[in-house]
Amino acid sequence: MSRPSAVPGAELARELAAVLRGEVRFGTAERTVYSHDASNYRQLPLGVVKPADLDDVRTTLALCRQYGVPVVSRGAGTSIGGQAIGPGAVVLDFRRHLGAVLDVDPQARTARVQPGAVLDDLQRAARPHGLRFGPDPSTHSRCTLGGMIGNDSCGAHSLAWGRTSDNVERLDLLLADGTELTVGGRLTPEERAALRTLPGRPGELHRQLQEFTDRNLAAIRQGLPALPRRTSGYPLDALLPEHGHDLARALTGTEGTCALLLGATVRLVEEPPARALVVAGYPDEGAAADAVPALLPLGPLTAEGMAADLIAALLAAGPRPPALDRLPAGECWLFLETGGATPVEAYQAARRLADAVRRERAASVSLVTDPAEQRQLWAVREAGAGIVTRLPGGGEAWPGWEDSAVPPERLGDYLRDLRALLRRHSLRGVPYGHFGDGCVHLRIDFPLDEPAGVLVFREFLEQAADLVVSYGGSLSGEHGDGQARGELLPRMYPPDVIALFGEFKRIWDPEHLLNPGAVVDPRPLDADLRFVTAPRRPLPLALPFEQDGGSLAKAVHRCVGVAKCVDPSTGVMCPSYMATGEERHSTRGRARLLAEMLRGLGAPPGRQAGGAIADGWRSTEVREALDLCLSCKGCASDCPVHVDMATYKAEFLYQHYRHRPRPLAHYSMGWLPLWLRATALAPGAANTLARSPAAGLLKRLGGIDRRRVLPVLPPETFTRWYRRHRAAHPAPAGARPVLLWPDTFSDHLQPNVLRSAVEVLEHLGFDVRLPTGPVCCGLTWYSTGQLGTARRVLRRSLRVLADDGLPADTPVVGMDPSCTATLREDLPRLLGPAGRPLAERTRTFAEFLDQYAPDAPLPRVPLDAVTQTHCHQHAVLGSAADRRVEARLGLHNRVLDSGCCGLAGNFGFERGHFEVSEAIAERVLLPEVRAAAPDTVVLADGFSCRTQIAQLAQGRQALHLAELISRALREQR
Repeated sequence: MSRPSAVPGAELARELAAVLRGEVRFGTAERTVYSHDASNYRQLPLGVVKPADLDDVRTTLALCRQYGVPVVSRGAGTSIGGQAIGPGAVVLDFRRHLGAVLDVDPQARTARVQPGAVLDDLQRAARPHGLRFGPDPSTHSRCTLGGMIGNDSCGAHSLAWGRTSDNVERLDLLLADGTELTVGGRLTPEERAALRTLPGRPGELHRQLQEFTDRNLAAIRQGLPALPRRTSGYPLDALLPEHGHDLARALTGTEGTCALLLGATVRLVEEPPARALVVAGYPDEGAAADAVPALLPLGPLTAEGMAADLIAALLAAGPRPPALDRLPAGECWLFLETGGATPVEAYQAARRLADAVRRERAASVSLVTDPAEQRQLWAVREAGAGIVTRLPGGGEAWPGWEDSAVPPERLGDYLRDLRALLRRHSLRGVPYGHFGDGCVHLRIDFPLDEPAGVLVFREFLEQAADLVVSYGGSLSGEHGDGQARGELLPRMYPPDVIALFGEFKRIWDPEHLLNPGAVVDPRPLDADLRFVTAPRRPLPLALPFEQDGGSLAKAVHRCVGVAKCVDPSTGVMCPSYMATGEERHSTRGRARLLAEMLRGLGAPPGRQAGGAIADGWRSTEVREALDLCLSCKGCASDCPVHVDMATYKAEFLYQHYRHRPRPLAHYSMGWLPLWLRATALAPGAANTLARSPAAGLLKRLGGIDRRRVLPVLPPETFTRWYRRHRAAHPAPAGARPVLLWPDTFSDHLQPNVLRSAVEVLEHLGFDVRLPTGPVCCGLTWYSTGQLGTARRVLRRSLRVLADDGLPADTPVVGMDPSCTATLREDLPRLLGPAGRPLAERTRTFAEFLDQYAPDAPLPRVPLDAVTQTHCHQHAVLGSAADRRVEARLGLHNRVLDSGCCGLAGNFGFERGHFEVSEAIAERVLLPEVRAAAPDTVVLADGFSCRTQIAQLAQGRQALHLAELISRALREQR
């Protein structure tokens, strides 16, 4: 019974906070972040609990039961049907603290996991034993076992190793009334009888379930279609006597609506030691699907389909992956993987498949045995859910009809009819998926930001449901129902089966406390859509957002919840999340907060949009979430849909502080180019002051963390040295000119980088020039949201360059990646067409050597090295040229998978950021640098990276590539 309360949310939050060890978050920011998953829906919860242990789960459920507040379980929040959100619910985030792989038993081939255990963590624990968990969704680097059990997830290898329900041994459950029990697999009649005699609630539950099954044998046998992929509705057929009354299987795929998962024992399968990949090309996806049934008897581990429009969407979003060169001719491709105990065995199995493909006259084939190339091709397939949210022409595409499934032998005809249905509604989409299991993923360009678009959405889904049922298929073949398909279940199942779903839930959860509105008594499929209240009128913005039609709302809606940003294992994105583990510090979390803020900003005058964030650009919740964004740009490249949080942050800071006082750091470090130019007049005095007792006061006044060491100013800037150098060493006649960009940090703080560049470029015969006056890329102003000043600085720099008298095609070499990336990407963004000529001729140092001196002899540097890649270079500039130059040097280099260094320009110096900055560096970078041998060269082209290493790596010093080459040149003389 509910306990009356005037403010139930506040009272419940206070009681939870008083007794739980984990976090209790009922504030606006956390509620907003957890109001979305990877679906089309937005539902504000009452609050969020991140349990520290299972006792926290028990206590939370008990208190929610007392208050009558529903409970929603959540793993990585990648559910596409809306299963991981709930209006007015308390969301239990299991991933934050309950993510352990407790045990791997190689003899029994099982593993025990907590509900928040990430799939890749389980795979890493099982791999030393030659084992793995069979199902492998494309979100494997962040999806949790609890979420996989909730949705009965599958993945590419379900053809060989089945769905999650095929691989569950036991489930440890907590019921809504507080009862705990463990359910296992198939039962003998004797075991079933023993369960009926258990005392208390467990015995009552088993009696109810067995009586329920016995009463409805005919309805269950006749009403649930037999399919390789059927995850719509409840899997009641697992309760049948011929299936052993398998309660673990019956509960897998129930979307957290029947019980909370406290732990699970799952079965493992043998990992093939070697693999090969056959890529078969066909004229279209219908032909590819038609070919599958004849190939399945040959035993491929996968039969994944991917059409040319997915590749077109990939190419429209970014550079062409080299692995695409291995795709044979065609407009749709099947990825047919084979395994074996040895590479030869895997290759022979692949040859048999390839020979079978070649028997089709219209088919072509490629056989890939190189593991690296296989990984690259699979990466394209795994990124599909993100890639196809932007169609090749730039249109937006959304889930809705995401994973329908039919018998594999009927898939070709179903795909042709599905394409025809799309055409009738003037809709477009990119189908791909698990063709071997008859399951198709499809994102569609529903016009959900228009009122009439919601009607199109509903009409299409209803007709698509009727279509898939006419083929004997399932509304969902992998992702479950949630709100997206729950309302459509009566189109797939007869009324008596729908009634059985409700009765089954009531046996487990009679008060409908657990994830109400999913599967049973579902919310309408067109309610709670997150797009409908997007701004209807253009907002005045400082940046163009040219890839999103000038709309910040469209830009933040790029985020569809794929959640690659909460994968802490690799890449640059997202360093603040890697350090804090907090969802609001992820790219996805920040996008959700910005979207919530924008709900009200574009509403017509006098109309309330109903958003949780009511103060628009003045929002403290958005400001605080963006405060720990390092503007590393990692999301712009690593996110499958290219969410660009650094740009969104710059726009927000501009609007937030417009006509208002700014943080002290915006004046000290945002205007650093001017302060450095002033201190260059008396560097000795500035250094004395910075090392005096007054340094602490300077740091406080500048908003700088007291633990940071202020850089030492050199006695002479680079530009002054250059004037002396050029006077003493005139450029040789006829030498090709190159313009060296004297960025602020290199010029005023580390001039040796620029001097080394001059030495190398002159050795190669170039005439190194400098701009005729002061120039600046404006980065420090841009990153702090002082966009008007950044524009003025850049316009002034362009005027200086216009007076240099050099040919218009003279290459410009930037030595610091952040400055170079600003010229390459942000300059045209700020100045439009006027900035494009400079952007197009700007090169990194390595790019210049690779393009303009490809055959020039470079010194041999046969040393070991480790490289920290600057995050802006990773995201904007790329490092392919660096690797080619290093090969010419003979350098034995290892590029660290360390992501952002954590300093990120002004970020790591600002007060309040030191702990996060240090934690980011300690994740990979600093341990690797400390472990490197004394004679190992540490390379870092970024000033920030070199500074972070110098200040936190116990005296190790990193070099710019130019410094390494110039040192080698001097040693050769």
